[in-house]
Amino acid sequence: MTDTLGDYRASGFAGRLGPGARAAVVVIDLTMAYLDDSSPLRAPVEDAVTAATTLVSVAREVAVPVIFTRVSYRPGGADGGLFMRKIPSLNVFEEGSPLADHVPGCRPEPDDVVVTKQYASAFFGTSLASTLTAQGIDTVYLCGLSTSGCVRATATDAMQHGFRPLVVADACGDREPRLHEANLLDLQAKYADVIDLEEAVSQLRATGAA
Repeated sequence: MTDTLGDYRASGFAGRLGPGARAAVVVIDLTMAYLDDSSPLRAPVEDAVTAATTLVSVAREVAVPVIFTRVSYRPGGADGGLFMRKIPSLNVFEEGSPLADHVPGCRPEPDDVVVTKQYASAFFGTSLASTLTAQGIDTVYLCGLSTSGCVRATATDAMQHGFRPLVVADACGDREPRLHEANLLDLQAKYADVIDLEEAVSQLRATGAA
């Protein structure tokens, strides 16, 4: 079997970023649209939701900020632009849709920042970068949905904005396992550190103890 990541490393890819001085957990689009059987975006992501819920719980225990993202469009989707034209099923995120609600058990608390977006990256057209900078945050633990879409786009933009993206693999999910794995491999090679939940929890607890 080909060792793709090993080949990348041999070519000078897949360096290690590691956590910086101050972290936040960014929970990407963890909404009912991916769990409700009536939704066209339904995906087998239950395990990822459970892992993300654990990550958020640990972050709260050690006083690491948690930031949630959500997608929201005006009725009719005029602010969805070409993204909604490309993926018409994004209309499940129109204002008032119950499919746009955060999943039970992993919802924002009153003091949490919630970033509303219309496109894949949590940084595009939002105040996320300014919010992180104002809090002195240089590292983002990323979890949520979906790996090949909004997680990947957010991780790439995090690096381009000067933040260390740490993608928590088992706390992310996708429609198809092969897409999930392929995108994690490519993120590890080029744009982020891909770590598992156990390592993320260990790092967060160390941050909280520092």
